[in-house]
Amino acid sequence: MTKHNAQNERIKRKYFAYLKEAQRYSEPSVDAAAKALSRFEEYNRFRDFKAFHFEQAVAFKRHLAEATAVRSGERLSKATLHATLTQLRKFFFWLPDQPGYKGLSYSDADYFNLSEKDTRIATAHREQPSPTLEQVKHVLQTMPAAKEIDLRNRALVAFVLLTGARDSAIASMKLKHIDLVRRSVFQDARDVKTKFSKTFTTFFFPVGDEVAVVFVDWVEYLLKEKLWGGEDPLFSATAIGVGENQRFEVVGLDRKHWSNATPIRAIFRQAFEGAGLPYFNPHSLRKTLARLGEQTCKTPEEFKAWSQNLGHEGVLTTFTSYGAVRPDRQGEIIRRLAERCDRPDDEEALRALELVSRVFQRNGLGLSSPPLPTR
Repeated sequence: MTKHNAQNERIKRKYFAYLKEAQRYSEPSVDAAAKALSRFEEYNRFRDFKAFHFEQAVAFKRHLAEATAVRSGERLSKATLHATLTQLRKFFFWLPDQPGYKGLSYSDADYFNLSEKDTRIATAHREQPSPTLEQVKHVLQTMPAAKEIDLRNRALVAFVLLTGARDSAIASMKLKHIDLVRRSVFQDARDVKTKFSKTFTTFFFPVGDEVAVVFVDWVEYLLKEKLWGGEDPLFSATAIGVGENQRFEVVGLDRKHWSNATPIRAIFRQAFEGAGLPYFNPHSLRKTLARLGEQTCKTPEEFKAWSQNLGHEGVLTTFTSYGAVRPDRQGEIIRRLAERCDRPDDEEALRALELVSRVFQRNGLGLSSPPLPTR
């Protein structure tokens, strides 16, 4: 059975170069395009792209809707369908401009789509779980601190809470990026794998001195006890060697960076489950910090600074992607606003209170509507 098409491989290679060099896509984004095209080719029995017809797109959509995930055995999610079809639509819209493919129609690419209903489901923003500040502090208190590896793991969790740094950035950070005097970390894209290769400074968030002490003690341990320098990793990989029983085991710290963020997520899983809590990944602590900022900041300038500290260029990113108000907190805020409007003196405030009352009743919050003031 045919496993590839030489003509297709050549035009795909050209397309991937276009994505990377002209569109400035990252390697993971190019890989996503390659995976979508591979999925389509396999279904289409590696037929030449020159023979593409919109009916192939329609049939592939039906096939994809019935496909199951390899790991879970369940139907592919709407988000996966949407992402795959979007990649294919981009490719087949690009294709008619290439020599030898002029006979294809731009409009045929539009058949790689979902219904409006499924598109809304695929692109809907959903609340992602994140720990409370108190839960993270509880994790730090319960983590062991007897061995060198334990100290590293505790400092890692503390550092994520202090800075909200992404795990890929943490894996590549060096000691020289830390300034204990200014209580800051310089996320330099020349060395640190930041998102979109942005360079920015993050100052320690006000999450408690007990959290900062855990991290500061770790840095001083590396500088004074280990005698490491600025080019050494902030959080180094685990060294594996032959132990006394002639078996491979953990023997301490290796003086090199982690190759990826997988060990960081493993440390978080072990720490949270060891504290009797569900697993929260490192990225979820960014949501914890965003919520803390909403409650702490009193002026637009303060929240703008908080947002910049997370590496966001615009505060809307913090609000829409990280700062969604939890439903229980939402009800609490609305109730407090209603109490604040109790017996208002002007018609505008009265109308606002009446609106709040109707919202309570319409959404069935399980609360009695707030008493309306008499006119």
